[in-house]
Amino acid sequence: MSSPSERVQSLRQAWRAQWASMSPSERRLLTVAAWLAGLTLVVMVGVRPAWRTLQTVPTQMQTVEAELALMRQQADEAQTLRQRPPVPPVQAEASLQSATARLGAGARLSRQGDRAVLNFQGVSGEALAAWLEEVRVGARARPLEAAWQQSGDALYQGSVTLSLGAGGAL
Repeated sequence: MSSPSERVQSLRQAWRAQWASMSPSERRLLTVAAWLAGLTLVVMVGVRPAWRTLQTVPTQMQTVEAELALMRQQADEAQTLRQRPPVPPVQAEASLQSATARLGAGARLSRQGDRAVLNFQGVSGEALAAWLEEVRVGARARPLEAAWQQSGDALYQGSVTLSLGAGGAL
């Protein structure tokens, strides 16, 4: 049984004998074929992945820049909300009640200490989004939990739990 190095050595000798028996034009053709195979390998392994990356980077950069702009806008909005003076508990309660009244008969608001829970049924997504915005700005309430599902024809049912902060305001 021969060792791997002996097998490699015998293959080299066989290759050299085959090479020596070829005509110069066959050698040239084989050399060109080997160069083309090597070049193809370099292109497939090294150049194409880099080229694909260069093609996708502008799109990814636009997405990242849009996300960054949105995050900056949200940070500015959060800073603005933090700088606003606290809302008195009576005003926060009034804001919650008036926003809930605009949702219609399918919405009920209940208070539990520094939290408020809205249970709703048959409310549109637009009305729910407007309600969330109004209670966030008007009562300085922030959502803690939300569980809702679509009940048909773009109407929703579920509940939202809000934190009212100390004394009814954040």
